[in-house]
Amino acid sequence: MQKTEKIKKQHHFEMDMTNGNFFKKIVIFCVPLMLTGILQLLYNAADLIIVSNFSDEPNALGAVGSTTALINLILNLFMGLSVGTNVLCARTFAAKDNEKLSRVVHTSITISVLCGFVLGIIGYIFAYDFLKLMDSDDNVIDLATVYLKIYFLGMPFNMLYNFAASILRGVGDTKRPLIFLSIAGIINFILNMVFVALFHMDVDGVAIATVISQIISCILIMACLIKTKEAYKFSFKKISIKGKELWEITKIGLPAGIQGTIFSLSNVIIQTSVNRFKTAAVEGNSAAQSIEGFVYTAMNSVYHAALTFAGQNMGANKPKNIPKITWYCLAFVTIVGVSLGGTLFIFGRYVTMIYTKNPAEIDVSLIRLHYLCLPYFLCGIMDVMVGILRGLGHPLLPMIVSIIGVCGFRILWIYTIFQNLTDYQNVNDLHYLYISYPISWILTFLVHYITYLVAYKKIIKKYNQKTSLQIA
Repeated sequence: MQKTEKIKKQHHFEMDMTNGNFFKKIVIFCVPLMLTGILQLLYNAADLIIVSNFSDEPNALGAVGSTTALINLILNLFMGLSVGTNVLCARTFAAKDNEKLSRVVHTSITISVLCGFVLGIIGYIFAYDFLKLMDSDDNVIDLATVYLKIYFLGMPFNMLYNFAASILRGVGDTKRPLIFLSIAGIINFILNMVFVALFHMDVDGVAIATVISQIISCILIMACLIKTKEAYKFSFKKISIKGKELWEITKIGLPAGIQGTIFSLSNVIIQTSVNRFKTAAVEGNSAAQSIEGFVYTAMNSVYHAALTFAGQNMGANKPKNIPKITWYCLAFVTIVGVSLGGTLFIFGRYVTMIYTKNPAEIDVSLIRLHYLCLPYFLCGIMDVMVGILRGLGHPLLPMIVSIIGVCGFRILWIYTIFQNLTDYQNVNDLHYLYISYPISWILTFLVHYITYLVAYKKIIKKYNQKTSLQIA
């Protein structure tokens, strides 16, 4: 009997987020998710490093790097829906509503494929036009277009993987997506070397390698959902879109998608401002974006923890656990942000040299790292509050606050203060651009926290009233 229970425990990937040591469980949940996100970033980092060091095309690094903001802009609206999937899976799993959980799973998988095809078609057809709107340098726009077109061919697999991963996160499983992405990441690196170093391809080689690795990770995670015997099992016979579940996913996920899209729009505007400087600014900015992305991804895992832990506790009707979860997440994301951000800033010059040996490009990279890596924990605590609010069932509030506090502020800053202080001739003027990031994080976090206090007070008041009636 004990042996059977031990074997069962070894194969138990789900997590009860409503009881026990919350800080320990938050760390256990986050670490595999951090590693998963870092592996995803290594896809892009490998693309940048390999084309920079092995490609015969001198503008290959700038071509691949200049697509990041645009890809995120197009992806984020649809990827926001996966947040709705995460929250609903967390709630129904904690409430042990297996039938609803199954409907959420099949609705999510179906819409992910549909969204993937729509995105793929739009991205492939309008790749050049999008880059032109961003004032992409004439030296890189043709290469960037090739990269984008191939990248968007793999969009259905990309979307399907991310929605499936959201399902597993909702039930507390962050370990298996890490395993699947590790396999795909190794294949991606090998194919990059084969296509670029051996076959002398350029951006087309790294794009093809990325798409193939996305297909592999998608196959692996779908096989996991098909083979599992748990309530979140996927069956092709049950493929459908349930209206009620679609509405609930959209109600939670669409505001997250809109927020992510407008966030990306502000980043596109910032990228457009960078594009107006010398080519060295574009290359250096691309390297720094890739480097700081590792810090953001690590902190973003705590955002997902806040989202999922809050969702499960609301589903289990245990709102009194929320304050403890909130403070643990804020403490953990601060530790992660300060340690990783500080380390990458201190060794920023050496890390940037992995991407480029050009002194002018390294100097630009260090300017960006100074303003983003050192205070990056501010972005982390801001995102944690967003996750908590969404997990509590308030998707619109964080969207509105974030759009005004982050995106609106940055856009206003660029078209007023920044434009009045720079002539786009001196790359040192980028200081005036990048400082808008930490200022926007501080302002937005403060408003998010006040919003959380008001929202939680209302939730706990309803809970106490309901509990009093049950006792009476």
